[in-house]
Amino acid sequence: MLVKGWMTDDVITIDEDTPMMKASIIMKEKKIRSLPIVDKKQKLVGIVTDRDLRDASPSKATTLDVYELNYLISTIKIKDIMTKDIVFVRPDETVEFAAILMLENKISSLPVINDKGTLIGIITQTDIFKVLINITGVYTGGIQFALSLEDRPGSIREVTDVIRSYGGRVVSILSTRETSEEGRHSVYIRIRLLPPDKLRGLVKELDEKFIALYTSKDLLEEVKSRRIRAREESIGSC
Repeated sequence: MLVKGWMTDDVITIDEDTPMMKASIIMKEKKIRSLPIVDKKQKLVGIVTDRDLRDASPSKATTLDVYELNYLISTIKIKDIMTKDIVFVRPDETVEFAAILMLENKISSLPVINDKGTLIGIITQTDIFKVLINITGVYTGGIQFALSLEDRPGSIREVTDVIRSYGGRVVSILSTRETSEEGRHSVYIRIRLLPPDKLRGLVKELDEKFIALYTSKDLLEEVKSRRIRAREESIGSC
């Protein structure tokens, strides 16, 4: 999957002369963690994050009074604190490559630029999560089987044939060799829900014929209740 299919193209930007205080207000109001800085031609010249703003803010232990403090903050421009050594991604690069850039640089978003250096979008960790959910098909397939299979042609087909014999509908298949021993690969197959009796029979046959690592059923109906409970617990702990 390419970055251009998952990025946000309606990007909130600022220029170099934007006051730090205004940038902070924009981030809070828009609930974003970074702001690309562009010139008059929309060329990307820098980026500022919420961490940059925190680091540039006066310490709470300052001896300045409120008027002196406000004056000091008002004199700080984004060009004084922005990062000019920008990590970026291009629209025709893969989402996986964007994820590597974020991980290696410990950042949560990447500006997307074209060959002319013009800012055309931004991709965030949240977008990466959406890609993960999309490719695994978790919203349409509530059961996942993990198996260790021989690394040879046809090994996955043998498993899917067994699944189909029980009326199972495959939603997604993911495979990796990075965590497997030599000559094997780990395969993750997600299917739509099955009646309990058929699921029991399928699990038993997979265990008998292959090396099954686990079977997991995602209870999507619990997502909302867990989110609400987390908010209530947060309020209660205040």
